[in-house]
Amino acid sequence: MKKNRIASIAVYLGAAAISLVMVFPLLWMISSSLKPTRDIFAETLRLIPRRVTFGAYESLRSLAGLPFMTYMWNSLFIVGLSVAVSVAVTSLGAYAMNRKPRLPGFHLLENMFILSMMYPYILLMTPVYVVIYKLGLLGTRTGIILFLALGPIQYYLFREFFSKVPRAIIESAEIDGARELQIFSSIVAPMAKSVFMTAILLTFILNWDNWFPVLIISTSMKTYTLPVALFNLDSQLEVNFPEIMALSTVVSLPIMLIFILTQKKVIAGFAAGGVKG
Repeated sequence: MKKNRIASIAVYLGAAAISLVMVFPLLWMISSSLKPTRDIFAETLRLIPRRVTFGAYESLRSLAGLPFMTYMWNSLFIVGLSVAVSVAVTSLGAYAMNRKPRLPGFHLLENMFILSMMYPYILLMTPVYVVIYKLGLLGTRTGIILFLALGPIQYYLFREFFSKVPRAIIESAEIDGARELQIFSSIVAPMAKSVFMTAILLTFILNWDNWFPVLIISTSMKTYTLPVALFNLDSQLEVNFPEIMALSTVVSLPIMLIFILTQKKVIAGFAAGGVKG
């Protein structure tokens, strides 16, 4: 018993040490956003500021001549709509693929999803730019939303869950005269609540920090999101280090809070979409 207790304590201490190492950069970022520049470089590893100042956060009211709320609104609008489009399209597509897998083009489309996951992300930018340009959506929020709505991971999450829905339930609904959309909305979708929640959260987390497509498709700073504003702030010649840390904190905290509050639901959704029934 004593050996088991010592082993358990050692495991917990090791886990705590690893957690501290992982959390330290986050704490340092938040601490640095509250310090003057001189204090950051004078005592680099000190987490508790000697002098707390909110000047960096006050300077975020305007970034590159645009109000902070412009970037915030773009982030919420673009990410929110991309989540809605992605979840709607991938769930309906996965349901259709599960119900009618032999329809022409379905197998090819599924293979293209796999290819998009295997293909290096950076190499997709050139064809995406050309397609967005040909559609006349370059520099628009719509073009950014359509690109961010691509969700192969979400598709396979839905596909796996729908494949485990008992066929007898769907067949009984068909006998009662229900159409496919009615079956999906009234029977299948309510059964997949945890998967839908996981897909929504996963898409939000992936898209919130996704700055590169926004930077490529945008032709004006008026469509920039918060991560793109952070990238521009970091690339200026005269770097305001506390301001960078303050904006990094603002960008990071929503994702961290959402994940902490919903991690159990995310795990449950992955389990529902991946465990054989």
